[in-house]
Amino acid sequence: MRRTSGSAQRFRATAVSAATTVIVLLLAVSGCKSGALSKLGGGESSGASPTAAGSGNASIEPRTAGLLAVHDPKQVTYSIKITTCHFLAGPRPDPQCTPGSFDPAVTQANIQTTICRSGYTATVRPSTGQTDKAKHTLYTAYGVTAGTTSELDHLVSLELGGSNDAANLWPEIGKVPNAKDTVENDLHDAVCSGKVTLAAAQQAIASDWTTAEQRLGLKK
Repeated sequence: MRRTSGSAQRFRATAVSAATTVIVLLLAVSGCKSGALSKLGGGESSGASPTAAGSGNASIEPRTAGLLAVHDPKQVTYSIKITTCHFLAGPRPDPQCTPGSFDPAVTQANIQTTICRSGYTATVRPSTGQTDKAKHTLYTAYGVTAGTTSELDHLVSLELGGSNDAANLWPEIGKVPNAKDTVENDLHDAVCSGKVTLAAAQQAIASDWTTAEQRLGLKK
């Protein structure tokens, strides 16, 4: 076996140490990115909780099928930038401005102690002061003029585990209470009775609230 000089051994040790440091740093950076972009499904959180700028203490995560996971009880958060929005027939919100979001703290496993418990929505609904600020932003984006009969509505309702994020709020035009309220109540009853899963109800109402019950087999 060839003997290696002391200086050569020290050089190799230094090189190995430097290479190890680079690998650790690369893994750390890669780990941060994969955590922030981890996909969610079934109303469950991945465990990663990157916080959006200007969103207070809200933890925001992406979810499959376009829904975001945003934990923001009693506060309105802004995980996406909203500029110009257009209503769809129904009326339905613009999916680019209002894709919908849910609270990952509400899961299929705990619905009986969260959304199915009387008084739950009062524990997560934001103050009027917060929703008034959101109205100014969203009504302007959707081009709703003053005096129009409407209400600021959650696309995925609070009683279905929806969040208060701007991605889940939109100005619903029409009489109050509106037709969507009945759909929300029916889906809530179906989830709490075990007819449909929480995730299925959230996805159905976010995709198209006007056909959600038919798609879930609750109405023909």
